[in-house]
Amino acid sequence: MARGSLPSKVEVGIIGNGPSALILSFILHGHIPYYNPAHPHPDPILHAKLADSPCLLDVDVPNLTAHFSASRLSYSTQALPINVLLDTLIRPLSDTEPGAYNSCVKWRYEPKKVVSHVVLGNTVEAGGQWADNPVAASWDIGTLSYAEMLSLPGYTIEDHFRVASKEIPTDFYRPSRREVAKYLALYPEAVGISNAIWPAKIVEDVTRVPGGFQIGSHNLYCKRLILASGVFSHLIPARPQLQPLLRLPACPFESNVPLLVVGSGFSAADIIISNSLGNSPKRKIIHIFKWAPDERPSPLRACHPGAYPEYAGVYRRMKLAAIRALGNKDILSPLRNPKVNPFFDPPGSEDIYEGLPNTYIKGVSIRDKVGIVTLEDSTGQILERKISNIEYVIGRRGSLQFLDCGLRAEVLGGDTAQHDTTASISGHSLRAKVEEDLEVAPDVFAI
Repeated sequence: MARGSLPSKVEVGIIGNGPSALILSFILHGHIPYYNPAHPHPDPILHAKLADSPCLLDVDVPNLTAHFSASRLSYSTQALPINVLLDTLIRPLSDTEPGAYNSCVKWRYEPKKVVSHVVLGNTVEAGGQWADNPVAASWDIGTLSYAEMLSLPGYTIEDHFRVASKEIPTDFYRPSRREVAKYLALYPEAVGISNAIWPAKIVEDVTRVPGGFQIGSHNLYCKRLILASGVFSHLIPARPQLQPLLRLPACPFESNVPLLVVGSGFSAADIIISNSLGNSPKRKIIHIFKWAPDERPSPLRACHPGAYPEYAGVYRRMKLAAIRALGNKDILSPLRNPKVNPFFDPPGSEDIYEGLPNTYIKGVSIRDKVGIVTLEDSTGQILERKISNIEYVIGRRGSLQFLDCGLRAEVLGGDTAQHDTTASISGHSLRAKVEEDLEVAPDVFAI
């Protein structure tokens, strides 16, 4: 990693040190991506559009991606068009036919295009959210993305496994979060960009000044500012009534007092899955979650049992709990059904999970270092449960707290007063702006 002192002036300041920031640093170090017609993309329309304009730093993204929605190939409709374009060029059809096509991108080192920059991240190693785990979940759970989809240019995850003398990942291999975090931590050194990577730097007080920006926390001036801190960096905080539960002393997983998990997404599932790993005694989980499959289904519903057996298992538990809450008490537990995936097979598994769909926490008290929660379930019945700890994981947000109010208002829109206390952002906050132009304010770019 970088040594010495931070420079006082650079062309570009990048806030965040996740994969997108690392790729940008690779480019700013003079590695320029070009379309390689010798390895044509399987989409003939995209190939024809790029054949005469190979440099990928100055392309018309709307024009190049205009036909994607009608293409016979499968292009993501959720990600930003520029991200979809880069993904499909670097890894053509990697989600359906991994390894069938060579990368369509050729990287050329052009020293004259090097741009001075710094990458500032608050994690102790490069990797952004991959290097940080704010919930009590195992680092050994497989990622949602396959290994080939996580590789960065210049040093792929396959290269990393080879250097580490590990078996090269097979197609559709899901590396663990631990493996990905290690890969990203070593990436800067492997590709020669570590001189610009500054981990463990808390960024604050970023203001617009004549000709650029001042990062007050580090007395650093830059001409252009890149927002690469993401929209999932912070857990949505629990409401004030629940704060006493967050201050309960940490309790081991073998405790005989249940753990309360609140949430219906992947973070909640990760905690529940972690409780099922290993051979040690399992702590009972009380799981409060929102159940509205027709209006707002849990993202776990999309997890196929063959590809994501652990997440499908959690969703199955939630569904069973919801059915029982509607009055069908005699339904067969899928945990006892031999036809389903065996992820939660150990005897007694059905006794360590209590699902409470659409349940509200009405009251909280602490007795002898144990939390007592008063609950109202979906039928209006009042319940009381003892808990050892709570994991409140109803979602994540990003934050632009490091920008001063004026600059935050420029980025988000609206007036300064509106953003005086509100710095939280979601995936929708900048979506419309970024789809139109990555420059979300003069000389401020979001990636």
